[in-house]
Amino acid sequence: MEDDPLNSAKSIRTGVLLAGFAATGFAMKGIFIKLAFVHGVDAVTLLMQRLIFTIALLWMVRLWRVSRLAHDEQETPISTSDKLKILGLGLLGYYLASVLDFIGLETVSASLERLILCLYPAFTVLFVSWFSGTPIAPRIKRALPLTYLGMILVLAPELTNAHADWAGIGFVVASTLVFSLYMTWSPAVIGRVGSMRFTELALTVSGCGILVHWLLSHPLSSIQQPPIVWGYALIIAIVSTVLPVYAITAAMQRIGASRTAVIGSFGPVLSIIMSMQLLNESLTAIQWLGAAVVLGGVWLVGKK
Repeated sequence: MEDDPLNSAKSIRTGVLLAGFAATGFAMKGIFIKLAFVHGVDAVTLLMQRLIFTIALLWMVRLWRVSRLAHDEQETPISTSDKLKILGLGLLGYYLASVLDFIGLETVSASLERLILCLYPAFTVLFVSWFSGTPIAPRIKRALPLTYLGMILVLAPELTNAHADWAGIGFVVASTLVFSLYMTWSPAVIGRVGSMRFTELALTVSGCGILVHWLLSHPLSSIQQPPIVWGYALIIAIVSTVLPVYAITAAMQRIGASRTAVIGSFGPVLSIIMSMQLLNESLTAIQWLGAAVVLGGVWLVGKK
């Protein structure tokens, strides 16, 4: 029986809306973080608060989802090898990358942070080629220099600024590199474990890592934060973590990974526009040109 074209069109529209919602949620993360920092919370404490809410919400959804599975659809056991890999990847992608990103955002603008982070597809391509020994496609070879040229233009004003916070920029770049390694090594495990189960377990691992980090580096009294900080942590968990994670999975099921990635590439633009409106941030003409070049290069890397 052929697919109903009306149902197909409706599914595509739904997928596009879900991908757009996910891109918007991820784009707003840096803005919410910057707004929370105004009230004196530090990066590790805010990250710990965010993960408390994130893990609670994810496991509520997970328990509901597993309870609805039929007997013959129950999840298969995870091998010891994959459990160890989930442990390592959770600490790498959701703990270390997040800590570095949050610390960088203490001094780097949300606009610049989002532009640097969107370089991860280009870095991932390089890492995949490096670790697997497979050659990089000619089209991607042409796109990578374009992407890095754009980032040089974005950072051009910082290069001439004696007071530029290179430490903060370095933290965000390090976060991007770490997340690229996570994206390089995780697909094989996700293929065996399942995308949602992997995400739920990896985030749980990262939550434990953040909790240990916070306990070792902060007094217990630092948990006492103004209600507005807890509110921002809850918003980051819901709007910029949990809902986008499920939305992007649902979008890929409807319109595929490539279309979802193309829609997601507009996230940095949304982040810049919202940062200008809510945080009074701005970009120079050269930085806008660099942003356009970066996004063009990222689009070419992700294009079929």
